[in-house]
Order: sequence, then C-alpha cells, then structure tokens
Amino acid sequence: MHVMRFMFFLLLSCCSQWVSATLPIQHWQTPAGTQVYFIESRDLPILDVSVDFNAGSSTDTADKSGRAGLSLHLLSLGAGGLTEDQIAKGLADVGAQLGAHFDQDRAGVTLRTLSSARERRQALDIFGRVVQRPEFAGDVLEREKARVIAGLKEADTKPGTIADRALMKMLYGNHPYGLRGSGEVGSVSGLQRDDLADFYRTRYTAGGAVIAIMGDVSRAEAAAIAESLTKELPQGKPADVLPEVIAPVPSVQKIAHPATQSHIVLAYPGLQRVDPDYFPLLVGNHILGGGGFTSRLMEEIRQKRGLAYSVHSHFAPLREKGPFEIGLQTRKEQSDEALVLTRKVLADFVVGGPTEKELVEAKQNIIGSFPLRIDSNKKIIGFLAMIGFYNLPLTYLEDYVKAVERVTVPQVKDAFQRRINPEGMVTVVVGAVAPK
Repeated sequence: MHVMRFMFFLLLSCCSQWVSATLPIQHWQTPAGTQVYFIESRDLPILDVSVDFNAGSSTDTADKSGRAGLSLHLLSLGAGGLTEDQIAKGLADVGAQLGAHFDQDRAGVTLRTLSSARERRQALDIFGRVVQRPEFAGDVLEREKARVIAGLKEADTKPGTIADRALMKMLYGNHPYGLRGSGEVGSVSGLQRDDLADFYRTRYTAGGAVIAIMGDVSRAEAAAIAESLTKELPQGKPADVLPEVIAPVPSVQKIAHPATQSHIVLAYPGLQRVDPDYFPLLVGNHILGGGGFTSRLMEEIRQKRGLAYSVHSHFAPLREKGPFEIGLQTRKEQSDEALVLTRKVLADFVVGGPTEKELVEAKQNIIGSFPLRIDSNKKIIGFLAMIGFYNLPLTYLEDYVKAVERVTVPQVKDAFQRRINPEGMVTVVVGAVAPK
C-alpha cells in the first residue's frame, strides 16, 4: 500500500507539472464583450478555433423544439454569399475541417486549419461567414427539416431512444432541460425561416460569445482572429436565466416493446458545472458505476450474477442540475431482478460510501487517465471552450488532478447522501415483460 501511495503521488506531481507547464491560458474580453481564451502552441503548424454561444436546446420552447439545433446545423449550409457546396469545397481546398457541438446549454462551431498564411486566411474567411452571416435559405431549411423528421421517426422506434425520452420528461417535466435537442416531429414541421433568423439574432451575439483559440499564432494574431469572427455579430448579450431544477416525483414507467432485451434507465437531478460537490461526486461515481469493470454496479450485476453485459452510471453537469443516470440492458425475464439489484447497489453506496481501497484506486484511474484527455489540441480546445462558457478558473486543468487527489471517503459519502435520493429517482423500463 505504501508503494502504491508513493506511485500515486509521483503520478499526481507529474500530471500537475505537465499541465501547468504546457497549458498557459490567456484570457481577455473584446470591446463588444466577447470572452476570448487563448493558448499559444508552436509544436504543430495547426490552428484550432471554437466559438460558443448560449444557444443550446434549453433556449427552445416546447412549440419550437428543435429550432436551436437546426439553427446551428444550417450555419454551414449557406453563408456570406457562399453555397454549402462552396463552403465545403473551400475548406477542403486548404485541408480545413469544420465541426459543431450542441447540448442543453450551448451551441458551438469549430475550425481546424493549417496555420500557414494562405490556408489560414481562406479557412478563417469561410469560418467568419459561417459564424456571422448565415443565410438560412428556405429550400435548405425544408430539406433539412425533412431529414430531421425522418430521423426522429426512425429513432422513436428504438428502445434506447424511447427510454431516454420518457426518462427526461419524467425527470425535468416542463423545465427546458426536458426538451429534446433534435425537437419533435410536430415542432420541427412548423419551423419557418424567420424562426431561425430571429433565434440567431437574439442568441448568436457578440456579448454572449466565447471564443477559444489554440495553436501556432501569436497573442496579437489571436486577438485579430477573435475580432474578425465577432465584428459582424449581433450586438448585446442574451439573458442567461434558467429556472431551478427541482426534484421529480418518484415513479416507474414500463413501456412495451418487441425488443428481446429490456432497457432500464434511472435518473435524478445531478449537479451543476460549478457545483462545489463536483469532485466528490465525480470520484464517487467512478467507484459506483463510471469506472468500467472495476465499478460496484458492474461487479454486482454483471460479474457476480450475469444480469447484464454492461451497466453504467454518470453525471452530466450543466448550468443547472444535469442528470445523474444509471443505465443497463438485460433479458426481459430478468428485468425486475436487475432493477431491484441496481437500486440496492445504489442505496448501499449512498448509505455506506466507498472503502478507502476503492477511493485510492479510483483516484489513481482518474488521475492516470487525465493526460489522455488533454493529449491533443483538439481535446484541449474542448476544455478551453468549456472553461470559458462556464466561467471556470483559468487554472481548472492544473487544479483538476489536485482536486481529485484531495477527495476523501467522508466527502464522497456526504456528497451522495445530500445530493442523491435513491428513493426519489425516476425509472423507465422499455421492453418490460408483458403482464400475464
């Protein structure tokens, strides 16, 4: 045990020094109010840029669910006088890649390009048009609406999708986090060009934008890039108000489905991105169900009893309380037994907490794998965008392993007892055994 602890602290020291030495984050605000986060990295002739907005699915309303996702998707399908084919060809011509990310809180677009002058200039010109001058062409919108609706209809036949949708409705009720990011067939069908254009004007604003830049450019060049990507954005800053997430009414919903296996999911309101319990819950969840084959849920449900091939638990931190979920699949005739056991493992963990041995091993796994989470510019800029959007400390990556190391058994036990009520969870079983 002494050797294990020595290696653990040596690993912790190496991780902390590596992160601190390689990721000096610079931060400033443009005159229009855009927050800019920058890491200069000269190792590769690559530039990565991310622009995030407070325009996630929680900014939709029930009658216009899917609007935020479609608005983001259509940014690159015609902008600034360029068709979607011209945008795609212009980026491919210089080897640049456009990407996007979307969740309940935020919508973002990303660019990866070579940092050499011609390639960078052309890629940033196209990227600037996409971010600042989307056209939301009517014919493109109708085509993409049809594509989304077809996808929704297909997804709604699959047990996993059915379970997830029912779970989120039970967990969040009328809260915006309960809205489906891709929308519903009825709401998407009714969306018009003006819906997307109005949404863009109010949500894609300079004052609400967060820009992350990493790569082979100087601070002055990064500042010029940030200015070029925001000078034509609508001015102002959208309201960030979201209602508080309240605990749901505990209930179980069983849904018939012809699938051979039952899909079982349980949920409870989890934690916010800036939650003071973040690290005790993170480490505790690794022990409970987030650590793969070493987790308690996997040991009890798969290894000892063979009730499921895999079972997992996870927290999804958001601006307000994102979901804490447990999920598994099992044969229909075993679904009741598997659900009872899952609840027991969770309840026992909440009451008793982890052992010291489990805690040490979990912290070793989390800290040991952390360098792999930031071993490329693409991964780092994802963290950089998150730090900016949620206004986390600039030392977040440096502090991460230190915060994990400081977690104690009493902290994990206390956090789970205060934050997770096993008796208050909502549960969905899709593919339940039909009553006789």
